[in-house]
Amino acid sequence: MVSNSSSNRTSQHDLLVLHEDNHTIVVNKRPSDIVQGDKTGDLPLSEVIKAYLKEKFNKPGNVFCGVVHRLDRPTSGALVFARTSKALSRLNEQFREKSTQKVYWAVVEKMPAQKSGRLSHYLKKNEKQNKSYAYEKDIAGAKHAVLNYKWLASSDKYHLLEVELETGRHHQIRCQLSTMGCIIKGDVKYGARRSNKDGSIHLHARKLEFIHPTTKEPVSVIAPVHKESLWNYFEELILG
Repeated sequence: MVSNSSSNRTSQHDLLVLHEDNHTIVVNKRPSDIVQGDKTGDLPLSEVIKAYLKEKFNKPGNVFCGVVHRLDRPTSGALVFARTSKALSRLNEQFREKSTQKVYWAVVEKMPAQKSGRLSHYLKKNEKQNKSYAYEKDIAGAKHAVLNYKWLASSDKYHLLEVELETGRHHQIRCQLSTMGCIIKGDVKYGARRSNKDGSIHLHARKLEFIHPTTKEPVSVIAPVHKESLWNYFEELILG
Protein backbone atom coordinates (compact mmCIF):
# COMPACT_ATOMS: atom_id res chain seq x y z
CA MET A 1 0.00 0.00 0.00
CA VAL A 2 1.88 3.06 -1.20
CA SER A 3 0.93 6.72 -1.27
CA ASN A 4 3.09 9.16 -3.20
CA SER A 5 3.31 12.91 -3.54
CA SER A 6 -0.20 13.58 -4.83
CA SER A 7 -2.04 15.58 -2.21
CA ASN A 8 -5.53 16.88 -1.75
CA ARG A 9 -6.19 20.32 -0.26
CA THR A 10 -9.65 20.69 1.21
CA SER A 11 -11.01 24.13 0.57
CA GLN A 12 -12.69 24.64 3.93
CA HIS A 13 -10.01 23.29 6.28
CA ASP A 14 -6.91 23.87 4.18
CA LEU A 15 -5.72 20.34 4.98
CA LEU A 16 -3.14 18.56 2.82
CA VAL A 17 -4.08 14.86 2.88
CA LEU A 18 -1.40 12.49 1.63
CA HIS A 19 -3.02 9.16 2.53
CA GLU A 20 -6.37 8.18 3.99
CA ASP A 21 -8.17 4.93 4.83
CA ASN A 22 -10.59 3.67 7.47
CA HIS A 23 -7.96 3.49 10.20
CA THR A 24 -5.27 6.08 9.36
CA ILE A 25 -4.85 9.51 7.84
CA VAL A 26 -1.52 11.07 6.88
CA VAL A 27 -1.31 14.82 6.31
CA ASN A 28 1.41 17.17 5.11
CA LYS A 29 1.91 19.51 8.07
CA ARG A 30 2.66 23.14 7.28
CA PRO A 31 5.26 24.99 9.38
CA SER A 32 2.56 27.09 11.05
CA ASP A 33 0.47 24.11 12.19
CA ILE A 34 0.52 22.76 15.74
CA VAL A 35 -0.17 19.07 16.32
CA GLN A 36 -1.94 19.38 19.66
CA GLY A 37 -3.45 22.29 21.54
CA ASP A 38 -1.08 24.49 23.56
CA LYS A 39 -1.00 27.81 25.41
CA THR A 40 -1.27 29.76 22.13
CA GLY A 41 -4.88 28.66 21.79
CA ASP A 42 -4.35 28.08 18.05
CA LEU A 43 -6.45 25.36 16.44
CA PRO A 44 -4.42 22.12 16.43
CA LEU A 45 -4.21 19.72 13.48
CA SER A 46 -5.99 17.02 15.46
CA GLU A 47 -9.10 19.22 15.64
CA VAL A 48 -8.80 20.27 11.99
CA ILE A 49 -8.75 16.60 10.99
CA LYS A 50 -11.78 15.84 13.16
CA ALA A 51 -13.72 18.62 11.44
CA TYR A 52 -12.58 17.39 8.01
CA LEU A 53 -13.69 13.80 8.73
CA LYS A 54 -16.96 14.91 10.29
CA GLU A 55 -17.83 16.93 7.20
CA LYS A 56 -16.58 14.43 4.62
CA PHE A 57 -18.45 11.45 6.07
CA ASN A 58 -21.35 13.43 7.55
CA LYS A 59 -20.65 11.92 10.96
CA PRO A 60 -22.95 12.75 13.88
CA GLY A 61 -21.39 13.23 17.30
CA ASN A 62 -17.72 13.10 18.14
CA VAL A 63 -15.07 11.98 15.66
CA PHE A 64 -11.98 10.05 16.79
CA CYS A 65 -8.53 11.35 15.85
CA GLY A 66 -5.58 9.96 17.80
CA VAL A 67 -2.20 11.72 17.88
CA VAL A 68 0.51 9.13 17.15
CA HIS A 69 3.65 11.30 16.92
CA ARG A 70 4.57 14.96 16.65
CA LEU A 71 6.58 17.45 14.64
CA ASP A 72 7.88 20.73 16.05
CA ARG A 73 5.69 23.66 15.10
CA PRO A 74 8.24 25.28 12.71
CA THR A 75 8.83 21.89 11.01
CA SER A 76 6.75 20.61 8.08
CA GLY A 77 6.02 17.23 6.54
CA ALA A 78 4.37 13.83 6.86
CA LEU A 79 2.37 13.19 10.02
CA VAL A 80 0.11 10.18 10.67
CA PHE A 81 -3.00 10.24 12.85
CA ALA A 82 -5.14 7.29 13.92
CA ARG A 83 -8.83 7.19 13.02
CA THR A 84 -9.65 4.36 15.44
CA SER A 85 -8.51 3.44 18.95
CA LYS A 86 -7.23 0.09 17.65
CA ALA A 87 -5.07 1.86 15.08
CA LEU A 88 -3.80 4.29 17.73
CA SER A 89 -2.57 1.58 20.10
CA ARG A 90 -0.90 -0.40 17.29
CA LEU A 91 0.76 2.65 15.72
CA ASN A 92 1.92 3.83 19.15
CA GLU A 93 3.59 0.45 19.61
CA GLN A 94 5.37 0.76 16.25
CA PHE A 95 6.72 4.20 17.07
CA ARG A 96 7.71 3.04 20.55
CA GLU A 97 9.58 0.03 19.14
CA LYS A 98 11.11 2.22 16.38
CA SER A 99 9.86 -0.08 13.62
CA THR A 100 8.78 2.90 11.52
CA GLN A 101 11.05 4.74 9.09
CA LYS A 102 11.29 8.53 9.20
CA VAL A 103 13.35 10.40 6.62
CA TYR A 104 13.82 14.17 6.78
CA TRP A 105 15.21 16.86 4.52
CA ALA A 106 17.21 19.60 6.23
CA VAL A 107 18.62 22.73 4.58
CA VAL A 108 21.74 23.79 6.48
CA GLU A 109 24.01 26.83 6.44
CA LYS A 110 27.31 24.93 6.29
CA MET A 111 28.51 21.94 4.28
CA PRO A 112 29.30 18.99 6.57
CA ALA A 113 32.94 17.95 6.78
CA GLN A 114 31.93 14.50 5.55
CA LYS A 115 29.18 14.04 2.95
CA SER A 116 27.60 11.25 4.95
CA GLY A 117 27.86 9.96 8.47
CA ARG A 118 26.27 8.77 11.70
CA LEU A 119 25.82 11.08 14.67
CA SER A 120 25.60 9.70 18.19
CA HIS A 121 25.06 11.99 21.17
CA TYR A 122 23.37 12.11 24.54
CA LEU A 123 20.68 14.78 24.53
CA LYS A 124 19.39 16.52 27.62
CA LYS A 125 16.34 18.75 27.46
CA ASN A 126 16.24 22.10 29.23
CA GLU A 127 12.56 22.52 30.05
CA LYS A 128 12.73 26.27 30.70
CA GLN A 129 14.41 26.98 27.37
CA ASN A 130 12.53 24.24 25.49
CA LYS A 131 15.89 23.30 24.02
CA SER A 132 18.10 20.22 23.97
CA TYR A 133 21.84 20.09 24.51
CA ALA A 134 24.16 17.41 23.11
CA TYR A 135 26.89 15.63 25.05
CA GLU A 136 29.51 13.15 23.88
CA LYS A 137 29.12 11.01 27.01
CA ASP A 138 26.10 9.95 29.00
CA ILE A 139 25.09 12.31 31.79
CA ALA A 140 22.23 12.28 34.28
CA GLY A 141 18.88 12.91 32.60
CA ALA A 142 20.23 12.56 29.05
CA LYS A 143 18.89 10.22 26.36
CA HIS A 144 20.92 8.50 23.66
CA ALA A 145 20.24 9.97 20.20
CA VAL A 146 21.36 8.52 16.87
CA LEU A 147 20.80 9.67 13.29
CA ASN A 148 22.30 9.06 9.87
CA TYR A 149 22.75 11.82 7.31
CA LYS A 150 23.92 12.24 3.74
CA TRP A 151 24.47 15.27 1.50
CA LEU A 152 22.07 15.54 -1.44
CA ALA A 153 22.66 18.92 -3.12
CA SER A 154 23.88 22.49 -2.69
CA SER A 155 22.80 25.97 -3.76
CA ASP A 156 25.03 29.06 -3.70
CA LYS A 157 24.62 29.47 0.06
CA TYR A 158 22.89 26.39 1.45
CA HIS A 159 23.14 22.61 1.49
CA LEU A 160 20.44 19.92 1.50
CA LEU A 161 20.92 16.93 3.78
CA GLU A 162 18.81 13.79 4.04
CA VAL A 163 18.46 12.58 7.61
CA GLU A 164 17.18 9.23 8.84
CA LEU A 165 16.40 8.88 12.52
CA GLU A 166 17.29 5.83 14.58
CA THR A 167 15.83 7.41 17.72
CA GLY A 168 13.20 10.08 18.30
CA ARG A 169 14.37 12.65 20.83
CA HIS A 170 13.32 16.22 21.61
CA HIS A 171 14.67 18.53 18.85
CA GLN A 172 17.02 15.71 17.89
CA ILE A 173 17.84 16.68 14.29
CA ARG A 174 18.01 20.39 15.11
CA CYS A 175 20.34 19.81 18.05
CA GLN A 176 22.61 17.17 16.52
CA LEU A 177 23.10 18.97 13.20
CA SER A 178 23.90 22.24 14.96
CA THR A 179 26.39 20.39 17.20
CA MET A 180 28.06 19.18 13.98
CA GLY A 181 28.23 22.80 12.81
CA CYS A 182 25.42 22.40 10.26
CA ILE A 183 22.73 24.73 11.60
CA ILE A 184 19.31 24.45 9.95
CA LYS A 185 18.25 27.54 8.00
CA GLY A 186 15.97 29.74 10.10
CA ASP A 187 16.56 27.85 13.34
CA VAL A 188 17.72 30.73 15.56
CA LYS A 189 17.13 28.62 18.69
CA TYR A 190 20.07 26.46 17.58
CA GLY A 191 22.28 29.22 16.20
CA ALA A 192 20.95 30.26 12.78
CA ARG A 193 22.09 33.70 11.62
CA ARG A 194 18.53 34.89 11.02
CA SER A 195 14.97 33.61 11.24
CA ASN A 196 12.75 32.78 8.28
CA LYS A 197 10.10 35.42 7.64
CA ASP A 198 7.24 32.95 8.19
CA GLY A 199 8.68 31.58 11.43
CA SER A 200 9.49 28.21 9.86
CA ILE A 201 12.77 26.33 9.87
CA HIS A 202 14.03 24.40 6.86
CA LEU A 203 13.34 20.95 8.28
CA HIS A 204 10.82 18.75 6.49
CA ALA A 205 9.58 15.23 7.26
CA ARG A 206 9.98 13.97 3.70
CA LYS A 207 9.11 10.28 4.01
CA LEU A 208 7.18 8.16 6.49
CA GLU A 209 6.87 4.38 6.41
CA PHE A 210 4.84 2.24 8.79
CA ILE A 211 2.94 -1.05 8.85
CA HIS A 212 -0.79 -0.58 8.47
CA PRO A 213 -2.40 -1.34 11.86
CA THR A 214 -5.06 -3.70 10.48
CA THR A 215 -3.99 -4.93 7.01
CA LYS A 216 -0.34 -5.34 8.11
CA GLU A 217 0.76 -4.03 4.71
CA PRO A 218 3.57 -1.46 4.45
CA VAL A 219 2.46 2.14 3.93
CA SER A 220 4.99 4.56 2.42
CA VAL A 221 4.14 8.25 2.13
CA ILE A 222 6.22 11.03 0.57
CA ALA A 223 5.40 14.61 1.53
CA PRO A 224 6.08 17.30 -1.10
CA VAL A 225 7.88 20.37 0.21
CA HIS A 226 5.76 23.48 0.62
CA LYS A 227 5.86 26.33 -1.86
CA GLU A 228 8.97 28.30 -0.95
CA SER A 229 11.78 29.27 -3.28
CA LEU A 230 14.68 27.39 -1.63
CA TRP A 231 12.67 24.24 -0.96
CA ASN A 232 11.34 24.28 -4.51
CA TYR A 233 14.87 24.78 -5.88
CA PHE A 234 16.16 21.70 -4.08
CA GLU A 235 13.12 19.56 -4.91
CA GLU A 236 13.46 20.37 -8.61
CA LEU A 237 17.20 19.69 -8.43
CA ILE A 238 16.67 16.27 -6.83
CA LEU A 239 13.60 15.14 -8.76
CA GLY A 240 14.43 16.83 -12.09
